[in-house]
Amino acid sequence: MDALLQDYLPVVIFIGVALFIGLALLISPFLLAFSKPDPEKLSAYECGFNAFDDARMKFDVRFYLVAILFIIFDLEVAFLFPWAITFGELGALGFWSMMVFLAVLTIGFIYEWRKGALDWD
Repeated sequence: MDALLQDYLPVVIFIGVALFIGLALLISPFLLAFSKPDPEKLSAYECGFNAFDDARMKFDVRFYLVAILFIIFDLEVAFLFPWAITFGELGALGFWSMMVFLAVLTIGFIYEWRKGALDWD
C-alpha cells in the first residue's frame, strides 16, 4: 500500500501547487489592485461605442471585419500545422490541395484589401 501511495505523491503535490497558485491568483487582485475607478477607466475601449446605448445606433463595422479576417487566417494556420507534419506522407494530391486552399485564402485577402476593409481612416 505504501508503494501505491508513493506513486500518487507527485499527483498530490501537483494538485496542491495548482490549488495554491489558483487561490493566490484569485485573491491577489483584491489585495493589490487600485479600487478607485474614474470615468476614463470605465469608458468603452474595445469596439469604440458605449455598451449601454441605444441598440439602433450606427457603428463602425470595420472592427468586426478585422475580427473575421483574424479568425480566417487563424484557421489557416490551424490547418497548416497538421499538413506540415504529414507533408512527406501526403504526396502530390496533398500538396496541391493545400495550394488550392492557400490560393482561395489569398484571393479572399486581396479582395478584402482592395475593398478597403483594412483601412482605418
